[in-house]
Amino acid sequence: MSNEQKTSDTCAELREAPTMAFVIPCYNEEAALQATANALKSKLQALKDANQIASDSSIVFVDDGSSDKTWEVISSLHDESSDIFHGVKLAHNRGHQNALFAGLMCALESNVDAVISMDADLQDDPNAVDEMILAYRQGAEIVYGVRDNRDTDTAFKRGTAHAFYSMMKWLGTETVPDHADYRLMSRVALQALSQYRESNLFLRGLVPSLGFKTAKVFYKRGVRVAGESKYPLKKMISFAVEGVTSFSTKPLTMITGLGIFSVFVGIIMLIYTLVSVFSGHAVAGWGSMMCSMWILGGFILLSLGITGEYIAKIYIEVKERPRYIVEKRI
Repeated sequence: MSNEQKTSDTCAELREAPTMAFVIPCYNEEAALQATANALKSKLQALKDANQIASDSSIVFVDDGSSDKTWEVISSLHDESSDIFHGVKLAHNRGHQNALFAGLMCALESNVDAVISMDADLQDDPNAVDEMILAYRQGAEIVYGVRDNRDTDTAFKRGTAHAFYSMMKWLGTETVPDHADYRLMSRVALQALSQYRESNLFLRGLVPSLGFKTAKVFYKRGVRVAGESKYPLKKMISFAVEGVTSFSTKPLTMITGLGIFSVFVGIIMLIYTLVSVFSGHAVAGWGSMMCSMWILGGFILLSLGITGEYIAKIYIEVKERPRYIVEKRI
């Protein structure tokens, strides 16, 4: 078969250029938003000129209850280019995952063929979008943007990130290592995602569980264009706990293991105590007794804490409160 025929066959297999929407969750991103909007607008126009996406493709910013002028900037962008920039304002800060989900569902209601979600700080390289769209047109329903390095991270953040993904794998949760929320999802995948009703959202675990044909695009993560990181250590820990408790019950089974271990330690300490008493050295066992009490008390408190995390999630889920409330849409 000639090269021309192969090229022709490949083109014939491609899907039509999709109507696409960028979905950008924003929380106090006033400083970065204008630069992000300019970069995405240029990328959107380049894709349209290359006939890779439909002419009615757009950019959707989701204001997650910001306390700065993020919504004013979004409104200004919409006034300048109402056919390109759209906005969704949540009535209250609901967290990154809920804001992202809100944007995805609003895009789904707008009958787009695919969405690309990314953060508002331009650390996710917009140039990787070209390969994502190509993978979609070749049949992938979900395309993951995966970092090919972590050079911009501190040694601590790099180490904890790798530890997190290793832990999630050990717990039996399907995640994509070095992938955050930079991904393309087709309309089919969005419709499947819309059927998930839980309030405790962890999209990095939910999306891989959908199934469908997937692909990966590797890119180099850049530095924040402006403003400060919205994920300090406290939020990173909270996010990790959310991921573990939303997708794995193994920590609950580990409590049983801790209980059995505590029993063995108790038996050993009982034997030691009896030996100390009969040998006339009972006072010598005081330190060991105190240590065993502290160890056992620590295990009990740890077990109660883990159980409490799951009970708290049950409590939130059974109330069936809305994940978010949309205040305005433009």
